[in-house]
Amino acid sequence: MVSQKVAENVVQTVIKKNPPPQPDALKNWLAELADRVIAGEQLSKAEALALTEITGQENILLLCEAADRVRQACCGNVVDLCSIINVKSGNCSENCGFCSQSAHHPGQDSPIYGLKPQGEILEQAKAAAAAGAKRFCLVSQGRGPKYSSPKSQEFEQILATVREIIATTEIKPCCALGEVTPEQAQALREAGVTRYNHNLETSENYFPEIVTTHSWRDRVETIKNLKAAGIQACTGGIMGLGESWEDRVDLALALRELEVESVPLNLLNPRSGTPLAERSRLDPYDALKAIAIFRLILPQQILRYAGGREAVMGELQHLGLKAGINAMLVGHYLTTLGQPPEEDAALLNALGLEGGEAPVPGEYKPSR
Repeated sequence: MVSQKVAENVVQTVIKKNPPPQPDALKNWLAELADRVIAGEQLSKAEALALTEITGQENILLLCEAADRVRQACCGNVVDLCSIINVKSGNCSENCGFCSQSAHHPGQDSPIYGLKPQGEILEQAKAAAAAGAKRFCLVSQGRGPKYSSPKSQEFEQILATVREIIATTEIKPCCALGEVTPEQAQALREAGVTRYNHNLETSENYFPEIVTTHSWRDRVETIKNLKAAGIQACTGGIMGLGESWEDRVDLALALRELEVESVPLNLLNPRSGTPLAERSRLDPYDALKAIAIFRLILPQQILRYAGGREAVMGELQHLGLKAGINAMLVGHYLTTLGQPPEEDAALLNALGLEGGEAPVPGEYKPSR
């Protein structure tokens, strides 16, 4: 087995030399790292940080190859497809610096409306199913039902809509409503919600640079409430907020510790009017490097291309699906448009991948 010291030396000497030597040493190290992960070993933080030192397109693609091998061995070739709907938009009480729905810095083109009627949500659920999505997530602005007025009936209305989606369609409803109490998590489970999106956004260390109206620990508490109720956690973050590589590694390690099942990886597409409006988009090869490192830290999790993939990755979108990604949001996002589902279907077909519902950790059984 390659020791940690040798691994760090490989990165320092193989990658940082100028001109770079043949990548054989790096390729061999990555192959052994992938073998260990496939065998069930966990990547250490030191090893993950060593991976962040990899630079240059050729070397990053070697890292992607290793991550893709882990994805195939631990998850298979099914790409999880889901769609989302913004059931309530704008005037949000929270000050997340990336979000155009915040009342603190409303985006110029961000719509504002109350809870959509059940019929409209049902129609979009049916359209999502027709487009190939297997799950359909109801997303609402705000800190969450935990803080709703006792007179508000919105949480109960959403539960009723969830039950109606289950009764009248084949698609599985998910929710992203913000913070919930243990009792509300149980009510969601009883209504039929089996997966709930609640992102950590970034590392605990960097979180106060992005949000100050609630804490990272507040979000962790809700994730624990959901998992205690038997609901799968769809929990990830956003790359490109200004965070460091160590912040990205810390986020991935936190998700591993929480044993979340699905990990959305958003790539910041800056929105006008927000504090991050002038932030440069992430370099697509840095995005690929982040995806690959997340896959090596989270070998069995559903790793999802989420918001920003079209804007950031452009013609390189296919490379993400060869760097560890095994899930995609299809259709439109909350306040921006996605590409037509037909293009996503064609992309999967060209790569020999199959759209469907990917296995959660522990479910995948490779064929012998």
